[in-house]
Amino acid sequence: MRERSGNRGSFRWTALLLSAFLGAPPAAGQEMTTSLVDMHQGSQLSDRARGLGDGGYELQSGSWVSFNRWYHATWVDLHVDFLTQLTEDTGILWGFGTGESAEKYSIEPSFKLGFLTQMHPSASSTLSFSLTSTIGGSLTEKPCVADYGDLGTYSVNCRLAATEMAPEQTLKYLVNAKPESMRLWLNYRVTF
Repeated sequence: MRERSGNRGSFRWTALLLSAFLGAPPAAGQEMTTSLVDMHQGSQLSDRARGLGDGGYELQSGSWVSFNRWYHATWVDLHVDFLTQLTEDTGILWGFGTGESAEKYSIEPSFKLGFLTQMHPSASSTLSFSLTSTIGGSLTEKPCVADYGDLGTYSVNCRLAATEMAPEQTLKYLVNAKPESMRLWLNYRVTF
């Protein structure tokens, strides 16, 4: 874990507000610190978006069109999470996701905010509770424009353009998914 400096004044202000809201005053003389607790690339929505790139279809001319080029992102959504410690047993969890995009989908950037608290029912046990909420981070699939010759040009779901389904009906199968918006975590640990 690493202490982060920089905008410590704004972090302190946010930490104090949340501390007051939670009823957990900072310990006298305790310095608030911010630590990196997690950093990873990818998510369930990133995996789902990449899965949309499986397959393809054959054009009337016989040439193959792969979905992979439309659903391949050069940057995968990066998630970074921090903990700002308010007291010995209470802290603010916060973080962000950078988002990602490819030609036919996008995952919007996200922001995570929550809190963590723990108590010690006995000298050898710890009960931890955290609640986080995520804002943003939705996956949105984009349509294609398909030329059906004599039938005209339509906005369609790229993956279903070559099916027997009516072009306008394919649009209702575009993926619009939200990430987990709230996470509740409860942990009880006993040391022997």
